Amino acid sequence: MKRRHILTITALAVLGTFAGQAQADTLADIEARKKVLIALDLGSPPFGMIDANMQPYGADVEVAKLLAEQLGQPLEIVQVTSPNRIPYLQTSKADAVIASLSITDERKKVIDYSKAYGVIQSVIAAPAGQNIKSMADLKDKRIGTTRGSVNDKEVTKVSDGAEIVRYDDDATLVTALVSGQVDVMATSPQIMKAAIERNPAPQFEVKLVLKVFPYAIGIRKGEDALKQRLDKFVDENLANGKLNEIYKKYNGVDLPADIANLN
Repeated sequence: MKRRHILTITALAVLGTFAGQAQADTLADIEARKKVLIALDLGSPPFGMIDANMQPYGADVEVAKLLAEQLGQPLEIVQVTSPNRIPYLQTSKADAVIASLSITDERKKVIDYSKAYGVIQSVIAAPAGQNIKSMADLKDKRIGTTRGSVNDKEVTKVSDGAEIVRYDDDATLVTALVSGQVDVMATSPQIMKAAIERNPAPQFEVKLVLKVFPYAIGIRKGEDALKQRLDKFVDENLANGKLNEIYKKYNGVDLPADIANLN
């Protein structure tokens, strides 16, 4: 065998060894950068919102602040919408996503999750006067939903005969329902609550429950050290009640007692 062939094979073997050893370590990157980049959807009440002083607030905002505090690093918010939460994560624009990111089998193919820190229902909400008792009652209605959300996915499966109108964020969806642009919406009880606050009459209510989802912190695949740290964060703050306190503040109810079993 010629010498240059031997050298080439040796070089490739060495490169292969280093490639096998190289692993993503966002936790180390956060510590070196001295800042944690967390993707948050600030158009998704009550998880992320902007107050009158243009300051972010909401359940996920408080969770992100708590995490940054316990990591010992300043928080930098990377603002996202429902459709681009995962793309921003995959392109390393954010270290993690804390944006009511439901745990689904499809998403598990492309990202990893921490343990669940909250739950969200996918529901059909409509004005109280509408007679909706089954999906069949939605035929010929305009159903609003947030593009790329689990609500979009679930209602698309079962909405035969209805027109689905997709919006880029929850705030726009609420405006569409309140203004009568859509008849009903596929959303969460939390978003329905925001619609009621915007327009108390007519009163909106949950008509049908499509599915119940736990949600968690999203991270890139292969981030073992970061996942271990995030799981510890969730375990400790479920045990000490801090995550329940945040959840109840914005949702009006306690976290399910069995949330640890919902992963």
